[in-house]
Amino acid sequence: MANKLVRGSLIIFIGNIIFRIGGYLYRFLMATLLGPTANGILGTTLSYQGIFQTLASGGLPPAIAKYIAEYEAVGNHDMARQTIYTALKIMVFLGLFLGVLMIFVIAPYIAIEYMGKPEVMVPLQIIGLITPFSVVLGAFRGAFQGVYKMEYIIYTRAIEQVFMILCATAFVLMGLSVVGALWGTVIGYSLAAFSAVLIFKFLMPKYIPEPSEDFEFSHLDELKLAVTLVRFSIPVIITAIAEMLIYNICTIVMGKFLTLTDIGFFTAADPIARLPLMISISVATTILPASSEAFKVKDIPTLQKYVSQAYKISLLFVVPMCIGLALFSAPTLRLLYFKNPAYVAGATALAILSIGMTFYSIFAISTSIVQGIGNPKIPMYILILGSITTASLCWYLVPFLGIAGGATATTIACFLMMVPCVYFVFKLTKTKAPKVPVLKILAATAIMGVFGYFIPKTTLWLFPGIILCMIVYFFALILLKFFTKEDIETLRDYGSKLGPLAKIVNKLMDFVEKMEFRN
Repeated sequence: MANKLVRGSLIIFIGNIIFRIGGYLYRFLMATLLGPTANGILGTTLSYQGIFQTLASGGLPPAIAKYIAEYEAVGNHDMARQTIYTALKIMVFLGLFLGVLMIFVIAPYIAIEYMGKPEVMVPLQIIGLITPFSVVLGAFRGAFQGVYKMEYIIYTRAIEQVFMILCATAFVLMGLSVVGALWGTVIGYSLAAFSAVLIFKFLMPKYIPEPSEDFEFSHLDELKLAVTLVRFSIPVIITAIAEMLIYNICTIVMGKFLTLTDIGFFTAADPIARLPLMISISVATTILPASSEAFKVKDIPTLQKYVSQAYKISLLFVVPMCIGLALFSAPTLRLLYFKNPAYVAGATALAILSIGMTFYSIFAISTSIVQGIGNPKIPMYILILGSITTASLCWYLVPFLGIAGGATATTIACFLMMVPCVYFVFKLTKTKAPKVPVLKILAATAIMGVFGYFIPKTTLWLFPGIILCMIVYFFALILLKFFTKEDIETLRDYGSKLGPLAKIVNKLMDFVEKMEFRN
């Protein structure tokens, strides 16, 4: 069981990193090829797409995984397979219903009545075609998760993303603009759903055999199973929708008040600002099972050590990254979107969002710790309040400050979510906040920030500036005696997993050890 968990977590972790990069590649390609206005239409459409796909799934994929795992644990293969069929019926119904609703009712209302931008209607209607495929895909991914075949999830995600990027790029180059980009998404999801069906049909019988001949399951039994699945899925869907709103509500509100070109600037900056989250999500992925295990065996000292180390290691990298992005926002946009220099207009939004991602990174780690020690409802409530706060602040700030107002609203909301979540972490784990290390990280980042402020903000100086800032930050940490022997060993351990970079990390830690403990 432990080997399954470690192997599955590692596969999903690696897959998440790869596909997050693929997602950024898609957004960068589309932003570059479409230009600000068309990219604004695409960004608006993708915001609604994520929410509708989440609604259509009904929170059922985790429920499928949970109950399949439970039935398989006791050898009840018939009920495991029936769980998939029952959940699939619910999800297909939701997918088709919401798809039709999107095409004929919701898309026209959003485009004409809410946004007053008719050109957005057809792209929004295409979402209705994506939804049925996405729910089928979600159902089978839940089944794969239930039998710990995480690689099957990776296969379907690879097909989805590769064909989405290739087809969208090809269609846009053929002159189909936003509609072409979204048809690429339809093709990606449809092929991924087809691959999931094939995997289930030909590979899954080894793990969930075909129903036995004497298996009887009445309509009443199926109704009871459906109610059980839906009950479990309700808090899941609430949390998922709240999280989707945190990511997308600004774009949705901007559609009411700003031009599509302005939205295009914002959606070009937003994925760049979220790059530091790759580090915090990696730490969060690791800390959840670790904190859960320590809490289960009541090893409080180990739990407290995990909590302190998670914050220290994450902040050590995330804070300077976010400040660096804020400092070099304009040259970063110039370099990434060199074919469309107009995107530099999103530099202010990028700078503000980068600060917000520092807060969201801490929130993400805190959420994993709180969930790991058995309190999943706390992050759910905080996310709901956070999404409401983000929407309210956006509605107030966007008309006055434009895309900078949306970025400011997101940053404030992230801070307001971070504070209570961190409070609950320290209260529930009885851990003392690592105040001194955090203050040293902030001081070192401030020294780096002052130095970086005087570096010319040109494309030519971008990479030299980043390297110089990294050097200044590194030596500032040494000057402030940040590193302890435990930190050095922890970083060596992380470094050993980086393949070719392991030797470089080891040499850096040798240098730090020599400088920190030379007396």
